[in-house]
Amino acid sequence: MTPFIAEIIGTFLLILLGCGVIANVVLKDTKGHNSGWIVITTGWAFAVYIGVLVAAPYSGAHINPAVSIGLAAAGEFPWESVPSYLLAQFIGAMLGATLVWLMHKDHFDRTEEQSLKLAVFSTSPAIKNTFTNLLGEISGTFVLVFAVLFFTDASLTESETVIGLGSLGALPVALVVWGVGLCLGGTTGYAINPARDLGPRIMHAILPIKNKGLNNWSYSWIPVIGPVVGGVIAALLYLALPLV
Repeated sequence: MTPFIAEIIGTFLLILLGCGVIANVVLKDTKGHNSGWIVITTGWAFAVYIGVLVAAPYSGAHINPAVSIGLAAAGEFPWESVPSYLLAQFIGAMLGATLVWLMHKDHFDRTEEQSLKLAVFSTSPAIKNTFTNLLGEISGTFVLVFAVLFFTDASLTESETVIGLGSLGALPVALVVWGVGLCLGGTTGYAINPARDLGPRIMHAILPIKNKGLNNWSYSWIPVIGPVVGGVIAALLYLALPLV
């Protein structure tokens, strides 16, 4: 399996399970309806675990543009590989979101509130404030990428690519994402991943979802720019620290 295919599959699994747990919690008449924030954050942590577990041996399991860009900025990943990784991540995210909709179509049809339908696909702020919302996404992604830079053993060999999260297994990054969600995710829903938010948001616009409402495009740049900025800041701080 090539790194490109691995990133598609890993991100597909991430979004299938991550957006799936949101659908299970917020859509009408699911078995998990109204089961709450702990279920959502735990589901996303498991989603990361499974996505990383599958993709790690082949691509390093970035499954997140902010991770790819952050690792490249820290000199742990070749910049020339970043565009293909980002393309794969967005493809995987869009495919995952589509399957979530197909699986939950009956529940989408029964759910009247448009904001809940959008919530399955994309994040939104609890209180709309551009500065604090952006700061929240920057901070959450900073923690994620900074932690990744400390527990990864990035390398590139002639025989195989092992760059990023695969060196220590899938569990550490899943725990980091769980912690970020529990501790910092309440203000924006912690996208901390541009592909996770923008890919499914695009599918929300494209798919024939009954009474789906608007896509909140005016907010959509925050969960894209914020994570990238947070990842780069994490890389710059990592490089500035006297670690040797």
